[in-house]
Amino acid sequence: MQQIEVVVIGAGAAGLMCAAQAGYRGRQVAVVDMGKKPGRKILISGGGRCNFTNENASPANYLCKNPHFVKSCLSRYTQHDFIELVDRHGLAYHHKTLGQLFCDNSAQDIVDILLTECDWAGVSLHLRQEVLAVEHQADGRYLVKTTTQTFNCESVVIAAGGLTMPKLGATPIGYKIAEQFGLTVLPTTAALVPFTLHDHDKARFDGLSGISVDSLVTSASGIQFRENILFTHRGLSGPAILQISSFWKAGEFVSINLLPDLDVQAQLHDWRSEQGQKSLRNLLSTILPKRFVEALISDGSIPDKNANQLSHTEIEKLTETLTSWKIKPNGTEGYRTAEVTLGGVDTDELSSKTFEAKKQKGLYFIGEVTDVTGWLGGYNFQYAWSSGWACGQAC
Repeated sequence: MQQIEVVVIGAGAAGLMCAAQAGYRGRQVAVVDMGKKPGRKILISGGGRCNFTNENASPANYLCKNPHFVKSCLSRYTQHDFIELVDRHGLAYHHKTLGQLFCDNSAQDIVDILLTECDWAGVSLHLRQEVLAVEHQADGRYLVKTTTQTFNCESVVIAAGGLTMPKLGATPIGYKIAEQFGLTVLPTTAALVPFTLHDHDKARFDGLSGISVDSLVTSASGIQFRENILFTHRGLSGPAILQISSFWKAGEFVSINLLPDLDVQAQLHDWRSEQGQKSLRNLLSTILPKRFVEALISDGSIPDKNANQLSHTEIEKLTETLTSWKIKPNGTEGYRTAEVTLGGVDTDELSSKTFEAKKQKGLYFIGEVTDVTGWLGGYNFQYAWSSGWACGQAC
């Protein structure tokens, strides 16, 4: 049995950040993970280049039953603090649209920074170790039993992530430990995830895979995101779809404005009066992908006629089609391709300052295992850094 002060379960973004911070405070820290290598989700994120934070991160960019919960950690360890950290390590990175920051070379650079910080802080890393049990002892300490050893410790930090990407080893262990100690776990679902379509819609859009359209997508509750949508073999993806998926509920429609920068009704009237002999098919193909226009004509959403044949009623109807195109998803692709898990350990059970369970001294929950879900674009990583940093000051 190994005597130690802090055991962190999970060698991901939040866990490694927390471990390094606690180590710098002089705490003896062990990180335990069942994987072959640390930071597996970091490594595949952002197309292998890791969108590691967002310059615009604020509490407004997170979904949580208690919207005030994230304010403390995000204000105490900001995106600018993490940028300063990677700058100190000489990371080469670049800015993309909407405040996103990506590694120039590889997501491995972020993992290497975290491992270097852990090394400097004296943290020990134990890989290929599945946690079998966490037990609270009469003396207030904990036993963390893995497949190969047992740790006796003062504090246990659960940074085990959610259910996304099971091929990387995602398990519900974090939720099970929370429930074991009487904490409420809110229902979980896949978020930041592509939509699948009903068979009739898949047939309508067969052959459009790979087509992308800059759009404004609106949920049934009125939440909006402006980015690309992407047709896939199974349905719809792209940044705007991934964003809206966090706000979508089964059975609801989403509304898509396919031409958000255009006064569509005025454009149709102009075409009718100035280019009346041209077909609607050809005119619309100048502002939308041609194959997409063909699909909408084939299913009757767009009339197959010349511009000067359009009646006022048809112009109004076509304007509605192009600016408020309604799609009812069949579902999502689920945890297999989702970027994050919506729901998790109820934040009302945790201190927003330290992330310690209010009813269980010495037990902490950070990162994706908690009921905090960020928007697409580096926000979830920033929450991992912020929650890991805050917990590392206390555990």
